[in-house]
Amino acid sequence: MMLRLSRVIKRHPLISFFVLACLLSWWSWPLYSLDLTPTPTVGFGPFLAALVVLAVTRGKAGIVDLLRRIVRWRVGLKWYAVALLLPVAVTLAAAAINVHLLGAQPSTSPAELGGWSSLVPTFFILLMIPGLGGAWEEPGFRGYALPQLQRGRSALSASLALGVLWAVWHLPLFITGMDHWNESVQIVAWTVVFAWLFNNTQGSVLLAMMMHTMSNTLSGSFFSQMFSGADSGP
Repeated sequence: MMLRLSRVIKRHPLISFFVLACLLSWWSWPLYSLDLTPTPTVGFGPFLAALVVLAVTRGKAGIVDLLRRIVRWRVGLKWYAVALLLPVAVTLAAAAINVHLLGAQPSTSPAELGGWSSLVPTFFILLMIPGLGGAWEEPGFRGYALPQLQRGRSALSASLALGVLWAVWHLPLFITGMDHWNESVQIVAWTVVFAWLFNNTQGSVLLAMMMHTMSNTLSGSFFSQMFSGADSGP
């Protein structure tokens, strides 16, 4: 059985990765429906899937290469600025549109959410602890899948294809209402941005993790909680 599975992974590594990413992430969905887990997905499932596929296809060298790119930090200060400030700009713009153009009314103030000072510890908690935020999706989707998709494809076409797959991976979150269905469009758009960052930072997974964490910290853990009901939608 294991030998047959290994052959399938070697023959179809990218498909195997995506199937495993879903299986290793969605197993908590039934438990969530019984109120036994806080979320219907396991955020580090794609990372585990990448490790399995790399172990079969490239062995220790492939796993070490991925782990090194997770801690690749020498990429230039401007890319840190992009990773940390671009989500800020996008989130602030989205909140302004929500209030001034769509007429949303904040139901909670920043002070009631712990103030702006709470953003820093929240950022590091989501970045460092697998499963609490989306950061640990990145070693799988950006660290493994994106380079595979970019073989023989342009960065744009590869990132768009990955964006669709990434949106499908969010299916349990859409069905359970934890995320809005229209966020699938944002996911595809963000995938293009992540690819641009990834390709300009020597394949640094760390920078992708930081940008993902900053986006989740601001939008998911802060601004979205300032609105309720229909106003909470992007």
